[in-house]
Amino acid sequence: MLAIHQDILFQKYKLTPNITLKNRIIMAPMTRRNADQSHNPTDKMIEYYKRRSDAGLIITEGSLISSDAIGYGNVPGIFTDEQITKWQKVTSEVHTNNGKIFLQLWHCGRVSHSSLHNNQLPIAPSETYLNLPLGSTGLICGYSQEASIMQIQDIIEDFAISSKNAISAGFDGVEIHGANGYLVDQFLHHCSNQRTDQYGATPANMARFCLEIIDACGNAIGRDRVGLRLSPGGHLNQIETSIKDSAVFKFLLNELNTANIAYIHTGAFDDSVTYSGLNNKTMTDFLRTYYFGNLIASGGYNQETAQFGLSNNNFDLIAFGRPFIANPNLVNILQARGQLIPYTPDMLERELF
Repeated sequence: MLAIHQDILFQKYKLTPNITLKNRIIMAPMTRRNADQSHNPTDKMIEYYKRRSDAGLIITEGSLISSDAIGYGNVPGIFTDEQITKWQKVTSEVHTNNGKIFLQLWHCGRVSHSSLHNNQLPIAPSETYLNLPLGSTGLICGYSQEASIMQIQDIIEDFAISSKNAISAGFDGVEIHGANGYLVDQFLHHCSNQRTDQYGATPANMARFCLEIIDACGNAIGRDRVGLRLSPGGHLNQIETSIKDSAVFKFLLNELNTANIAYIHTGAFDDSVTYSGLNNKTMTDFLRTYYFGNLIASGGYNQETAQFGLSNNNFDLIAFGRPFIANPNLVNILQARGQLIPYTPDMLERELF
């Protein structure tokens, strides 16, 4: 039986030449919708992140790269001066506690509704109909429009500008949200990308949008400040994964092996699930097979399974989501082998604490 090192969760970890984490515990991004109507972070959010800054790295909730990126109300953004100023208060509190924090950059793509876009259809890789309730709005996402080449280039530039805005706001880096059925992920799956131009049809073309975003953000702020979240297994927002999709991700991961980014992060709710389209591997196992850089696992781990995976080099860092909602002092509780407060779904409906 492979060994389990009890203290590995709490060891320092050199993520990049310039970023050393005080432990291997990551706070996963979780949409909480507590920003104001102008997508500004609120005082509640400042306190929320401050209380969890014992994590080795906090990855924030998804933050809109532009007003066009919207899919839900009351989520934060990073495209106005006021949003940058408000985020500075968050990063200052986290850094005061010797924490590190990355901002997740988000474009929802077809997971949206025309009423949020001045009655224009939301952008997607292809024209599709998404029969999916949009959160608690009572709306069905419905039709999307195929993004033009010019619109694609504009979105890539929005990612680059937002990454620079994040650094101005004091963040240590950014995470590109390329998971969970949102825009970047939509380009990586055949069910949502039916293009036949340079952004579709072949693995190289389907991976192009993601790679160009990585290049743009890396050129703007440095590649070692850029992370990427991926969901090679479709599990959210009606994304399906086929064997053809696995070829797209294999190509993408091979390219990322020489990109010198900070990390790749699994976007999964339950990382014990295997996918036939991924050769019956879990998402993290699939990523580990083809990507050789820093890998963050996420999706239903507990202290024991996290320690086992770290000890046996299945991944390098472990992200917890819901346990951090229920236990702001999660790191201290784990280190003391204390009793965790169980997460319950109603906690998502409460005010931040």
